[in-house]
Amino acid sequence: MFIEASEAPAVVQAQLDKNTAAIERIGRRLQATRPGFIITVARGSSDHAAAYAKYLFETRTGLFTASTGPSVFSVYKTQMNFDGCLCLLISQSGASPDLLAAAEAARKGGAYVVALVNVANSPLASLVDEVVELQAGPETSVAATKSFIASLTAVIQLITAWRPDKELQLAMQSTPELLHSAWNSSWEEAVEPIARSNDLFVLGRGLGLGIAYEAALKLKEVCGLHAEAFSSAEVLHGPVTIARAHFPVLVFAQNDQTLPGVKELVNNLAERDVTLITAGVGHENAIQLPTVSGHPAIEPILRIQSFYRMANALSLKLGLNPDCPPYLQKVTATV
Repeated sequence: MFIEASEAPAVVQAQLDKNTAAIERIGRRLQATRPGFIITVARGSSDHAAAYAKYLFETRTGLFTASTGPSVFSVYKTQMNFDGCLCLLISQSGASPDLLAAAEAARKGGAYVVALVNVANSPLASLVDEVVELQAGPETSVAATKSFIASLTAVIQLITAWRPDKELQLAMQSTPELLHSAWNSSWEEAVEPIARSNDLFVLGRGLGLGIAYEAALKLKEVCGLHAEAFSSAEVLHGPVTIARAHFPVLVFAQNDQTLPGVKELVNNLAERDVTLITAGVGHENAIQLPTVSGHPAIEPILRIQSFYRMANALSLKLGLNPDCPPYLQKVTATV
């Protein structure tokens, strides 16, 4: 896990070097066909990347973007109407039967189907209109790291080809270097307080919500902790009652329109007897983790890169093997 997560900067650079033709072709198709809505299909970490894509697509295209349940196609055998739809499938392996069923249904239903996949010759790649290779290379740790980051950056490349944004396109060029800096930003101060508890919250909002989902999953997978992710806008609507004395709350923030609301939440939590850990937003009563600044759309990616190194250290501190979590396997063939 440690080695593979550290390779994320090189992976993103490989995307920038190798994916231009495919990304530009997809961008031209989307500009010409002007889809009316977007559906994403994914599981696990890939679905967390889809949550990030939802906010990026909706805020930059004005098109409704929703994640659909693969079981609708693989188990219930329902044929949906995809006419005028961009269907985006995200998968590391491209082999799960339920995603294959979704891809077939989307093509049959009239969608323009694009797959972000790490295995170029996967079964999924043969069922879609276009493939964007994640360029992450072999990933043997059960916990996805560099392939998750590659999914996020591929989403950015796709949206900037569809709706050109010079500022974000330029920012993408510096992302490998920023990821390297994020990897070297020590979050070790968070290890001890999290290790003392079996439960915690992970919070994010907007573009950062999918990153919160991903961090909570990794805390479950490689650390054996009960971590729950919430939008920072939702946690006060009930879940906060769980956060009592010394309960760890890890808060992610990026410097966009969501930041004032996240700051307000942090101020609220700081008045409670919780262990408040923040990344991207500060408070004198919080453990403030060092963060790397960048374009607001890229900052969540930098946060999860720093988190991966901390999660690996936390797993080892708890006496676990982050590469081989019990009861899990790399490819989950869900029907």
